[in-house]
Amino acid sequence: MLLKNKNAIVYGGGGVIGGAVARAFAREGARLFLAGRTRAKLDAVARDIAAAETTQLDALDEQAVERHADDVAARAGGIDIALNAVGVFHVQGAPLAELSLEDYFYPVAAYTRTHFITAKAVARHMTKQGSGVILTLSTPASRMPGPGFLGHSVACAGIEALTRHLSGELGSSGVRVVCLRSHAIPEAAAKGSHARDVFRQVAERNGITIERMLAGGAEGTLLKRLPTLVEVANTAVFLASEYAGAMTGTVANLSCGMILD
Repeated sequence: MLLKNKNAIVYGGGGVIGGAVARAFAREGARLFLAGRTRAKLDAVARDIAAAETTQLDALDEQAVERHADDVAARAGGIDIALNAVGVFHVQGAPLAELSLEDYFYPVAAYTRTHFITAKAVARHMTKQGSGVILTLSTPASRMPGPGFLGHSVACAGIEALTRHLSGELGSSGVRVVCLRSHAIPEAAAKGSHARDVFRQVAERNGITIERMLAGGAEGTLLKRLPTLVEVANTAVFLASEYAGAMTGTVANLSCGMILD
């Protein structure tokens, strides 16, 4: 097992992506600590995992995240892996002329805030033990031109910049920081991810269904398809394992060839 005896925190662990990664981590031997705002969703994921603990937590609350990380580290003996898979609803599809400052800035503030808070909380413990992996999550919007994705684009670019900067700061302490950049995942939208409500705004503006919009997105990739939950989860396992021990400060491109690096 690739993650045997590793302690992993998944923020947004009750979500579709966070839950898929948590299950994959557990399959590879990790002890899971799931944190998120909705107790029922966390418990649903935890029922599939033998060694999982759940905590109702707002990952935008710095003090709450700090207390939770301290508690996990004290009881488990350390924190080896942390993934931030938190998702927030935000406005997409609106062109610049129609986009308010508040709607533009909300995803930028929320996503960069939660990634900063969770990374800082776990990094304190990882640097003390001289090892650890922090995984962040973005989308191809970080590299996409407009229109209609301005706030989301800047938020994702910010997460990727945060990943690069933290890798430089934490690397000498043995801590790796890697970002997963996944294209839209049809399964996630179908299973009730917040992304479905976000995508609906874009689809409705274009007079099409979400399914048609995603099909068009698939046609725009080199592989003529979009990534699966299994692919994203398995990539997260690899990045968190010693097999990826030389990787830090980079972005794992899961766009099926929409974005080329």
